[in-house]
Amino acid sequence: MNIPFSSVLLPLVLLAGLLASWAQADDRPNIVFIFTDDHCQQALSAYDDSRIVTPNMDRIANEGMRFNQCYCTNGICGPSRAVIQTGKYSHLNGFIRNGNRFNGDQQTFPKLLRAHGYQTAVIGKWHLASTPQGYDYYDVLNGQGPYYNPPMITAGKDGKPVTKPHNGYTTDIITRKTLDWLKDGRDTSKPFMVMYQHKAPHRNWQPAPKYLHWLDDVTIKEPETLWDNYAGRTVSAARQTMTIAHHLNASDLKLTPPRNLTPEQREVWDAAYGPKNAAFEAAKATMTEKEIVQWKYQRYVKDYLRCVKSVDDGIGEVLDYLDEAGLANNTVVVYSSDQGWYLGEHGWFDKRWMYEESLKCPLLVRWPEVVRAGTVNDTEIVSNLDFAETFLDIAGVDVPNDMQGKSIVPLLKGRVPADWRKTFYYHYYENPGAHNVARHYGVTDGQYKLIRFYALEGKRIDDWELFDLKKDPNELVNAYGSTELVAVQDRLSSELARLQTQYQVPEDDEIGTAKPARNQRGNRSSDTTKAGKGQ
Repeated sequence: MNIPFSSVLLPLVLLAGLLASWAQADDRPNIVFIFTDDHCQQALSAYDDSRIVTPNMDRIANEGMRFNQCYCTNGICGPSRAVIQTGKYSHLNGFIRNGNRFNGDQQTFPKLLRAHGYQTAVIGKWHLASTPQGYDYYDVLNGQGPYYNPPMITAGKDGKPVTKPHNGYTTDIITRKTLDWLKDGRDTSKPFMVMYQHKAPHRNWQPAPKYLHWLDDVTIKEPETLWDNYAGRTVSAARQTMTIAHHLNASDLKLTPPRNLTPEQREVWDAAYGPKNAAFEAAKATMTEKEIVQWKYQRYVKDYLRCVKSVDDGIGEVLDYLDEAGLANNTVVVYSSDQGWYLGEHGWFDKRWMYEESLKCPLLVRWPEVVRAGTVNDTEIVSNLDFAETFLDIAGVDVPNDMQGKSIVPLLKGRVPADWRKTFYYHYYENPGAHNVARHYGVTDGQYKLIRFYALEGKRIDDWELFDLKKDPNELVNAYGSTELVAVQDRLSSELARLQTQYQVPEDDEIGTAKPARNQRGNRSSDTTKAGKGQ
């Protein structure tokens, strides 16, 4: 039988085109997104080397770009993660405070990457209550997860979530699982995106066995605002419950051991903390109140830094694997955290506020042959709101119009778009709630910051604060209403209203019943409805 040449040629042409498209897809960059919980810029030596050296995190900065003005939209664990998944503010993605359940049916960047040929994975802390969607592989902590011997949730053989026990230190387990997936769990014919997410250094800061004695012979410098009396601000700053002096508990301070240690782990733990605790108990009766606070500060901050040290070790292992496997040149490595944190500034631990230490997140990006090594971006305002859009842009996937952030890829390439944001909107909702931080929202341009506190302890308030960060970098004196800054105050007030309109912030923050604010054209936005339909 004679087969026409054209009948053979056409399928060959189609196959060649398909193979070419696959080859092109395979050349797209891989993405390794490294995410920690509660890691502040001042505990990362690429930003501040006065407390700790983090050589592996620094390696990302030294071989890539460090952003000095990366702000979070809502400074608390779960909401930050929901913003990253969706590229939308909390009031649109539906996750405004811890304790909510993330609607995984809505549009997320991993779903879009997966639909365009990427293999996706999330390993470690998830903290969104619902089962991860949009991932080829997930292996996540159950809720917040403990520092030792964590149960973790993954897909069983039938595809349904199953919880499996683990023995060991959680930071090391998450690193090992990430390396196992990179080495043996993925389809090597596809580009990949893996979210490598740590619990550490979240409260209550339990160090790995190898670091239980690290820093014992060091005195960490106290921040200059450790003894803040909150006299210069509105009532909200003084009404919180997150001071080192009064609100760290016995578990935080390691005066009692963790309950879930194995006998072997407990023996090592007691050998480390037992003598130190005994020395404190023996001296406490003669210590002044100030000396006791100073002891608590040293105990707290050292344990926090010990947890960071283990994370840095794990990052080094992952970076080394990318080198050894020949993946480094075509892999974008991003390091960040869900928000900043207080290492004694204002006398505090925790986060939540729009003040600088918790508003700012670390952001380091390495992209060989695209990002110039050792670059520092000190001027542009970026945010966790931009991460989803950035990952899609890196992958060559169109960014949906209803996402609210912007890809930072132009910044990584050394170009600042003419329409890049000059101001940033923040909104915190969790009151009543842990640490009694008032509900507040505000706007900053990087120098000036305007904040409105509007609900505290179940009551409506209307307190405003204004700061000039050049003159008052520690945000100690409220300048709201001052004649010197009246023009700045008016400008930021107008900008605050504009941003609330732009981002469709509800007129009332009782999410679920409130109607979205009118947009620029006076029409009600339908983005909230769209998000729930899994676009």
